[in-house]
Amino acid sequence: MSVLAINGGQRAIPEGEFKDLPWPPVSEETAESLKQLYLSRAWSFNSKAEQDFENEFAAYNGAKYGIFMMNGTVTLQAALIAMGVKPGDEVLVPALTWIATIMAVRYIGATPVFVDIDKDTFAIDCQKAEEAITPKTKAIIPVHLYGSMADLTKLTAIASKYNLQILEDCAHMQGGKWMGKGAGAWGDIGSYSFQQSKTLAAGEAGICITSNPDLAEKLYRVKHIGYSRYDKQGQAGTPPPQGLECHNFRGLAMTAKILSDQLKGLDELLERYDQFAKIVEEGIADIPGVRVQARGRLASRQGYYAFCYVFDGPEWDNIPTGKIQAALAAEGAPTGRTYGPVYSHMLFNLTPDQYVMPKGGCPVAEHVHDRTFNMLHWKMYEKNNAELLLKAIRKISDNKKELKA
Repeated sequence: MSVLAINGGQRAIPEGEFKDLPWPPVSEETAESLKQLYLSRAWSFNSKAEQDFENEFAAYNGAKYGIFMMNGTVTLQAALIAMGVKPGDEVLVPALTWIATIMAVRYIGATPVFVDIDKDTFAIDCQKAEEAITPKTKAIIPVHLYGSMADLTKLTAIASKYNLQILEDCAHMQGGKWMGKGAGAWGDIGSYSFQQSKTLAAGEAGICITSNPDLAEKLYRVKHIGYSRYDKQGQAGTPPPQGLECHNFRGLAMTAKILSDQLKGLDELLERYDQFAKIVEEGIADIPGVRVQARGRLASRQGYYAFCYVFDGPEWDNIPTGKIQAALAAEGAPTGRTYGPVYSHMLFNLTPDQYVMPKGGCPVAEHVHDRTFNMLHWKMYEKNNAELLLKAIRKISDNKKELKA
């Protein structure tokens, strides 16, 4: 008789038992403050709400300056412009990330150079990054994918050795810290996204953080059509630096206010997610061939956009990923998938002369994508969900012979 639900057995997780935290969060207090903000007519143009969040978020991460913008894609683009990356320059990017990381490089005419990833953290492989450096290389974009941190100690040493700049893509890393210092504050600039599914969520918004006053001034001018932070709207006091490409990337006071309110509860939220992650990580240790995405080796706190678990031990070699996914889903477990390597994404439309692929491709990124499942962070709030997930994984592992038939 079959045991697995996919073959007619009873589900490991009863219908409705796996609880999601309603997301994004809402509160009456924030709703009332948004009403007052609306009535104030101070909706943009470096409003007090924007300045407050810029200061709060920069300080939270250990940086000196915050520059608030409309989303986390233009923050990447603005950062590259402020850093002086030009058309024809090369920028090292991990092969496994969301497409915005790469397209921001192309938007300014620079060339993304794909680098394979570390199989444990899914972040850019530091050794392969160093091997990819050429005289054209100007910057490295480490991506803290799903909340696991790239090795900032090694990367900053590489950048210093070759006189490169680091732009941290922290779109998944709200609240994460490396050796006690916030993500985004290690590189020259850190870029954050606050899209609706993030752990700080405002629909659409983004911010750059930096401790470099020159970069901060350039970032502000890039996002505000060339105006300095100290200019009054419509009254430019000084021109932007010659050649600095400036845009309208301004954010909104309403989204900044939402984020200020949410920031107050971020630490508590991440503590709940961390409890979930530790339960699964410890429980999965004795399940053959299954592992979780590793934390950064010196990460003092993890950020969480999603929780990832991987079926890639030899025990699973003869079982197609699709069968594992179908079996997990039948048991009631979340079975989201990672981003594919960017160059294989449906939205990726660059021609071969617009990017650089390493000789031999990026096999680790392709393998990780093929054998990894994930669940978005709001499924991590209830500790009982961790036990339910383990129950489903263990059941499939104990009865994997049913999937080989």
